[in-house]
Amino acid sequence: MSNYAIVETGSKQYRVEPNTILEIEKLDLPKDQKEIFLERILLVRDGQEIHVGTPLVAGAKVVCDNLGEFAGPKLIAFKFRRRKASRTKWGHRQKLLRLRVKEIISGK
Repeated sequence: MSNYAIVETGSKQYRVEPNTILEIEKLDLPKDQKEIFLERILLVRDGQEIHVGTPLVAGAKVVCDNLGEFAGPKLIAFKFRRRKASRTKWGHRQKLLRLRVKEIISGK
């Protein structure tokens, strides 16, 4: 049985295990910060024990290494109407942050 946690960040939920790579929305961090603590933990499984938060697990943390920022895939939106020259194309690339999960602290 492996240890895992359900983490909420950027209004999204992720299932994380130790030594996994996680790609999340960019966080406002100092430029040289190498270690990040995610503290919005919804569920922690530690061996056979499962701790479910109401809504968060008290004292639980996920310790991550910062692997750097990168730009996600290009997303393109295109609006076309049947009139002459009535079309619009736009897109963007989301800034993402890559993390490696070091350990999960259950807090219990």
